[in-house]
Amino acid sequence: MPKTAFVRTKPHLNIGTMGHVDHGKTTLTAAITKVLADRGASRYVPFERIDRAPEEAARGITINIAHVEYETDTRHYAHVDMPGHADYVKNMVTGAAQLDGAVLVVSALDGVMPQTAEHVLLARQVGVEHIVVALNKADAGDPELTDLVELEVRELLSAHGYPGEAVPVVRVSGLKALEGEPRWVAAVEALLDAVDTCVPMPERHLGAPFLLPVENVLTITGRGTVVTGAVERGTVRTGDRVEVLGAGLESVVTGLETFGRPMESAQAGDNVALLLRGVARDAVRRGHVVAAPGSVTP
Repeated sequence: MPKTAFVRTKPHLNIGTMGHVDHGKTTLTAAITKVLADRGASRYVPFERIDRAPEEAARGITINIAHVEYETDTRHYAHVDMPGHADYVKNMVTGAAQLDGAVLVVSALDGVMPQTAEHVLLARQVGVEHIVVALNKADAGDPELTDLVELEVRELLSAHGYPGEAVPVVRVSGLKALEGEPRWVAAVEALLDAVDTCVPMPERHLGAPFLLPVENVLTITGRGTVVTGAVERGTVRTGDRVEVLGAGLESVVTGLETFGRPMESAQAGDNVALLLRGVARDAVRRGHVVAAPGSVTP
């Protein structure tokens, strides 16, 4: 059965959930896709499909970064669910470096924890300019204590150079929204509205030469090596020649997909997979850069 091609009908943004381990980032990500799927705007991605790796399922935490897509009324989003566990900070940084904005998930029961502060610091360092806060598990928290947690989060953001007083803070319950409770479904919708409103469309450098930092490398049996990541600048089409900086090789893009759907061309900001002709799986790794030939002088 042929795959449905990706059709660009709305502006595209890269968004992500970050925060301390077990504060409910993956549950909230699943809840967002469910609320939008119930509106007919997206496909529901259950919790266990976001934490796909066997070791993630076994430990009940996100280790690698996971991508899902969804659409609001005005935008198309690629959503990166980042690990909160201290052992996987490098994976979190890889995720954060692609973002146009972030949802900082803080448990209303626990407040600011070590990785909450660490993720805010790292987001600042990799250039995430816009943050919206989700106070998760608000169904189980005492409202007065939740007020104190909100204050604490605003102070943390201010301390790292974000406009802590002005940042939208939305009280949500990912679990209750997944169960379909109207109050918490509305809270997830309010969170998405805040993201739509408060994370501006970034300027995309479409006229610049193509460049994509490699986030992951995969092999498709019988087809070849695939690299994934967010396009930093420029555009790329099937048939274009590219060079892989760091690997010292040139190749041709023989396939182009986003979230499993083929696309004719990708542009700055898009989260894509490029199929590269004649490239060995072990020749490319995270940290390499795919670019238009001769456009970057190392």
